Amino acid sequence: MAASAGPEIERLISLLAKLPGLGPRSARRSALALLKRRDALLLPLADAMSQAAARVKTCSVCGSLDTQDPCAICSDPARDASLICVVEEVGALWAMERASAFRGRYHVLGGLLSALDGVGPDALRIGALIGRASDGGVREVILALPATVDGQTTAHYLADSLAKAEVSVTMLARGVPVGGELDWLDDGTIAQAMRARRPA
Repeated sequence: MAASAGPEIERLISLLAKLPGLGPRSARRSALALLKRRDALLLPLADAMSQAAARVKTCSVCGSLDTQDPCAICSDPARDASLICVVEEVGALWAMERASAFRGRYHVLGGLLSALDGVGPDALRIGALIGRASDGGVREVILALPATVDGQTTAHYLADSLAKAEVSVTMLARGVPVGGELDWLDDGTIAQAMRARRPA
């Protein structure tokens, strides 16, 4: 930090540096940009953050973020309540919604099982998922979890836990992305695409 920066600027930089993807240098650049454009950027951002802190809450049904509880997705009668798509975090839910490929409901776990990080089933919203899947109105639970060791461990745990709920448990397909070229893909993606091949 610059020696001439006052405590307010230093605090702004240190808070920005805690955001994902921003290190100390990026935080300094961001703080400078905000301060240079105080009326156009800093004050509206501060107001938006204040309103978000006061109004945004966690949906008691799915775990998403919204200004209403239940959230807009859980409250939408046009959504198929018999389909639940399980995601790790709210960001993954937003990505699914951007794709407009799913018209059911969601369940945000709040993380993944991880023995190394000490994250067990009780730390996630697994009990709530099993409760929702067991209520009789759900026919399929789609596991849309990352293709990582922790993601796969969590998926297997959920599949075992949902066995008694008598619902179909499926996973997102993995493999070659649309527009992807084989020479740019990693070995794991190519191997998974071969295993998940289907009739042409």
